[in-house]
Amino acid sequence: MEPTVQFFSGFALSDMWFMAQAAWRTLVISVVSISLGTLLGAFFGWVLYEGKFWATAGLAAFLDVFRSVPLLIQLVLFFNLAPIVGLNLDAFASGVVVLTIYTAALVANVARGGLEAVGTPMRRAARSLGMSYWQALRHVVFPIGGRAVFPSWIGVALGVMKDSALVSVLGYVELLRASQILITRTQEPFLILAIAGAFYFALSFPVARYAEKLEQRWAIR
Repeated sequence: MEPTVQFFSGFALSDMWFMAQAAWRTLVISVVSISLGTLLGAFFGWVLYEGKFWATAGLAAFLDVFRSVPLLIQLVLFFNLAPIVGLNLDAFASGVVVLTIYTAALVANVARGGLEAVGTPMRRAARSLGMSYWQALRHVVFPIGGRAVFPSWIGVALGVMKDSALVSVLGYVELLRASQILITRTQEPFLILAIAGAFYFALSFPVARYAEKLEQRWAIR
């Protein structure tokens, strides 16, 4: 009698470690993309607020493309078109590039809203104290405007962290991709997805709670 071939196996402790490693990869690609995208988006927001019409019109149209086209399509198109122009990027690098620009497109309007939240009288007051344009921007406009739009930025950051799951289509083994692999092997989708959801919650909840406490601290001041 021929031995039975075992295709499936139950969920094991090693699988939990595999998912934890995938959650770490999710955190890494999210932190890198959000950080770079926030810096780039703040610059874009400043250009949209201070720039001339010819500059802002082109930039606004460019950002609208990344805000309007689904992120999944952006990832697939970039990953397949990049080698044609000589960019041989792996799944992680491709995901970072697309997520960074996607984040910047979302943050740009948030940053512009923060700049608009600081009224002209406050800007003039800063200049009357002897500050240069850049000093007023650094010490007055950005701190006050940043506090005004901080909740919106947190929403963008948490959204991008969850959207990073789409990088799995490129073969990057983050949390969602790891869950798909384990579901195929264990045939336990409810258990695997529940654990994946718990990992996403563990990544997102501390950020949301810290942001809430930071807002309360600013409100007291």
